[in-house]
Parts: sequence; C-alpha cells; structure tokens
Amino acid sequence: MTGFDLAKLLAERGEERYELHARYLNHQLPRMLRTIGFDKVYERAEGAYFYDAEGNDYLDMLAGFGVMGLGRHHPVVRQALHDVLDAQTADLTRFDCQPLPGLLAERLLSFAPGMERVFFGNSGTEAVETALKFARFATGRPRVLYCDHAFHGLTTGSLSVNGEAGFRDGFAPLLPDTAVPLGDLEALRAQLRKGDVAALVVEPIQGKGVHEAPPGYLRAAGELLHKHGALLIADEVQTGLGRTGDFFAYQHEDGVDPDLVCVAKSLSGGYVPVSATLGKEWIFKKVYSSMDRVLVHSASFGANAQAMAAGLATLAVMEDERIVENARRTGDLLRERLSALVDRYELLYEVRGRGLMVGIEFGKPRSLRLRSRWTMLQAARKGLFAQMVVVPLLQRHRILTQVSGDHLEVIKLIPPLVVGEPEVERFVSAFTQVMDDAHSGNGLMWDFGRTLVKQALANR
Repeated sequence: MTGFDLAKLLAERGEERYELHARYLNHQLPRMLRTIGFDKVYERAEGAYFYDAEGNDYLDMLAGFGVMGLGRHHPVVRQALHDVLDAQTADLTRFDCQPLPGLLAERLLSFAPGMERVFFGNSGTEAVETALKFARFATGRPRVLYCDHAFHGLTTGSLSVNGEAGFRDGFAPLLPDTAVPLGDLEALRAQLRKGDVAALVVEPIQGKGVHEAPPGYLRAAGELLHKHGALLIADEVQTGLGRTGDFFAYQHEDGVDPDLVCVAKSLSGGYVPVSATLGKEWIFKKVYSSMDRVLVHSASFGANAQAMAAGLATLAVMEDERIVENARRTGDLLRERLSALVDRYELLYEVRGRGLMVGIEFGKPRSLRLRSRWTMLQAARKGLFAQMVVVPLLQRHRILTQVSGDHLEVIKLIPPLVVGEPEVERFVSAFTQVMDDAHSGNGLMWDFGRTLVKQALANR
C-alpha cells in the first residue's frame, strides 16, 4: 500500500504555499499578490464564498475568471464525480466509444439550435484553437479576423487573435490575422473583399472592458461573412452557459447564426477542465472527411469520463435550479443598484454589461481636488485607480474582485451564477463605502494609491 497521504501533506506543508510558488512556479505571481495585499490564505470554499482559518467569509465576485459558474463544490457535481470514479469506467482507451461524451454532446447541442456536432477539449484556448483550425480547413483560407481588445486565449493560435499587444509581444510569428473594430461592418467588409478570410472570431461581450457588440452587429456580420464564404466563430468561453442571462450571449439577438461556438469555463462545474467546440455538421464532415483523417484533430484528455460527468451534472443543475433565470434577474438588480450611483460619484463613469457580467468604469472627476490626484495616478500608470478600489474591497470588506484588464480603469464583476439579493446588497454597500472614501480625498485608500504610483514608476 502506498504511503501517500494528501491530508497529511497539506497539513505539514500547506503554510509554504507562497514560498513554494515563488521557488518553483511563476515567481512574479506571489510578488504581485503581496504588493497589492492579496496574499490571503483561504482554507475552504463553498458556493460563492471563501473562508479563512478564523472562519471569516469572503464574497467571490470573480468566480475563478468565470470557471465557478455554479459556485464552489456544488453537491450535485461532487456526487457525479464520486459516481464516475466509483464506476471504474474503461476511460480513454482511444479505440472505443464511451457513452458519456455522446450524452454530453447531445445535451449541450439542445441549448444551441443550429449546432450539430461537438469536439471536446480541455480549456477555452483549446476550444478556440479547434475553431481556428476547423475554419481554416473548411474554407481553405488562411486569415482570421478578430476584434480590437479581444481575448481568446494564450496558446499560439488563440494568441494570434488576441487584441492585447502586451500578451502578443515577443511571441511572433503568429498566424495570419487582422484586427477590426468591434461593431464596424465597413471594416469587416473591406477585409472580406480580399478573398482570403476564413472567419471572424468574436466575443458577444468582450471580457476585457465588458464591451458588448452593438445591436444587430452579430447578425449582420454573420450574413456578410457567409456572403463572402467565411465563417462566424462565437467565443462563448466566458459569456456562455448563462453568464449573460441567456444560455449563450449570441442568443440575445435574433437571427444570429454562428458556424462554430467555443465553450469552456462553467461547463467544468468548477472541477475538471473541459471545453467544447460546437459546429455545423458540414464543417466537421469536411475536417474528418475519411477514415484516414479520423485523428487529424484530437486531444489526449478530451472527452474523459470525469469531465463529461461534470459537464452533464452542470447542465442538469442549471436547469433544475434555473441558473440562467437567476443570472438575468440578479444581474439586472446589480446593475440597477450600481447605475444609481453614477450621478452620486464623479469618479464613477459608467456601469454596463448583461446578466452577471458587469463592468464598472471609472473616469476623470470634475472637481480640481480629485482631478489632481486622478492625473497623478494616470501619469504613473493607467488602471491604478481601479486597483485602488479592488484592494479595500478585499481588505476591508472581504470581497474578491479584480480589474478587467491591464491599463483599464474598469472592474469586471463575474460572480458565481448562484448569487442572489444578499450578495448584491453586500457588494453595493461595500462599494458605496469605498467610493465615499475615494471622494473624501484622504485616508488609507489614497495612501495606497501613492504606494502604487511608486511601484509603477519603479517598474518603468
């Protein structure tokens, strides 16, 4: 019998977590966490909350960047994983057809009329890579269009359609690509006239900054692409599975007909990495055109039994507990409560989003006293004020949030889809207190701002 004891190992060495990470993993992560005071020690988690050793609760408004759609440790998903492990399935033989992948594909497609087949992978970026490969092969064209400020992943193919230069720098050469402004049909038309475009990949609501495609854009873009023999790829990795108040965000708009849809994050139930690329049958049949091409695109751990069980359980919970409806209702309440504060605080510029994907943007204040402090922060590094808000939300109010992207004065709220009115009230109350402090022009918040300025200047 093995002597491995996980509980004992964690008890003996769990306190070394930050030191181990600094020594063996990304050494900048613990450094960054300590700089902004995020180096907490969470002992356990349940639903929309973390708990420390003293039993203090922390409200999670980040959901692991959207992975924890059902919150942490949902009992139905946990039980499904226990059941599939106990079943001792003959998993990943590579040369048989297990039932769980087919059952999950059938269930997932039922939420996406017009989609007919599924490829299962392990992550959002892998779902995008699959869509890029399938689109290029199906059309016989090399170039993929993406929107300014887009985020589709960080592997080489998905990085090629990433709209943030900071992620792309130093990793060239990438795939043939061209950025077009979100919502600009003329820019799209101009690129399509060149005849080499395979697809446009687009987030219905961009994660970076929480910018929604203008009304009618997705439908018109799809029609334009199809007219020119190109495909529409809807990246629903973060917006899908109820996040925006419909099962998929592209479904907010009538008549949108994507050719490929990328899914991940919440489909995992918060446990097992899983992604899905949904698509039209003709695309799949062209990629897998003969028995010789049966493995032309595959994933070693794709469609594994644990991931499939987690996905099936997640979809069952979403229906049984009316998760999509809750996201719409709670999201409307959250945006309504926050939008009411825009006229009250001159540093608060806009509240936007759909469902439980909410962006809070800050902007230049009117009063001279606050404007001088704002200008100081902007001169050092754009995005510092948003970080000044994030830190006291955690330190003083035990609410975890984060800025929406580098050099952005935007906080993105993407909490677990199980949150309700109590969590809305807690967040709005805390946010109001932080804004009151910011507008007072003194106190610990602005002291921290000066620390961030020094740090930013030192990093130049």
